Parts: sequence; structure tokens; C-alpha cells
Amino acid sequence: MKVSTAIILAGGLGTRLRSTVPDLPKPMAPINGRPFLEYLMDKWINQGVTHFILSVGYLSEIIRDHFGEQYRNASVSYAIEESPLGTGGGLLMAAYDLRESFLVLNGDTFFEVDLDKLVQYHKIRNSEWTFSLFRTNESKRYMEVNVDKEGVIHPLSQRSEQSYFLVNGGVYLMNPSVLNRLSYQRGSVASLEDQILPEYRASGGVVYGMECPGKFIDIGVPEDYRNATGIIVT
Repeated sequence: MKVSTAIILAGGLGTRLRSTVPDLPKPMAPINGRPFLEYLMDKWINQGVTHFILSVGYLSEIIRDHFGEQYRNASVSYAIEESPLGTGGGLLMAAYDLRESFLVLNGDTFFEVDLDKLVQYHKIRNSEWTFSLFRTNESKRYMEVNVDKEGVIHPLSQRSEQSYFLVNGGVYLMNPSVLNRLSYQRGSVASLEDQILPEYRASGGVVYGMECPGKFIDIGVPEDYRNATGIIVT
């Protein structure tokens, strides 16, 4: 099983970072003179990704003008939201024509995930949808992900009381069959976590989670954005 396509959800309004980077879409926020999105794409190109689908909306022309149709040795295409569709809607727009397993990435987070290990984990469990998870102790910021000994993620409606717990890192490996289970269609407005995920589960879909030890940064938070240089480029 080879995964060569990655969807990057880059259509958000970036309201949390607007005061720090007012004139750019969040994924284009500069780090050491380069857009954050370049670092993100570099990470996955170096692991074999050869095609990116950028789900874009807010200030999308800045992203499109910068990357065009190719970045390094990878082709780049765009799923353009004429009006905000949410993370789930952006995914549905971007994944519409895909027939093989693909990655889904948040355009404002950087998570060091080993793609080969993720693919192997996904394949062994015959998973349709696999989350990449990391451990944190920031209970005020993150919701715990409840994973059983088989790696199955179960719904959990409260914040963790554990000192360190697993949370969603925003890197997903997904089969196209996930979309076949949904009533949401291309052009629908939907949240990935609040609507797409529950409906997938209600259809009988099983979600798996793999713990990953790599570095994680969310540049949507101004403090983390200021610290990103030391995390991403080291």
C-alpha cells in the first residue's frame, strides 16, 4: 500500500492568528522567511507524497499564486471554497475524485508522523480511517482521545483527568470508502470532527488511532506560532 496524495485543509479564516499575521491566510504565516505551508509540504514530500490537494478559501489567491501547479517534485491542485464549508466540507470537496487511500492534514499544524509506520498500522488493522495521536498534559486546551488496547477510538465527552493523555494530532489516513458511508455530499457545509466523524461511526465505521512520538505545533495559537521556528526547523 502506497500513499502519495495528501489533502491539506487550508481554507479557515485564521481568526486566532489574525492579530499576528493580518494580511495572510494562516498556512502562509512566515517562519524564518518561508511560509509555514512549505515546511508542511516538505515534510510529506520527503516521505513520498507526490500530489497535494489544497482545500482553500480565505485569501486563497495568495496560496495559489505562491505554489501554482507544482512545488518541488509534487503536483499541486486546489479545491476552492466559494463560501466557507468547514473542515468536513473542505475534505469532501477535495476528496471527491480520489480512488486510493490519502492523507488529510490540517494546514495550521505540523506533526512529525512516520508515514510508513502509519500506513503499516492502517493496513494491519484493515482500517478505513486512522488518526495520528500524541500525548500532552494540556487539559484546558485539548480533549482526550479514548483508545482501547486494539487501537480503536471510542467517543469521550469529557476532558481528561490523567496527567498525560492522548489527543488528536490532525493527521489522518483515510480510505475513499469513508465518504461512501456519509449523507454529506460535495458542497455540503460540515465539521470534520463534529458531524462527519459521528455520522461515520453511526454507519458502523470504526476509527483507529496510532500514538506518534514526533514534535507537534499548532501555529493557529499566537504563542505557538512565535515558538514554531525552534520546533519546525530543528
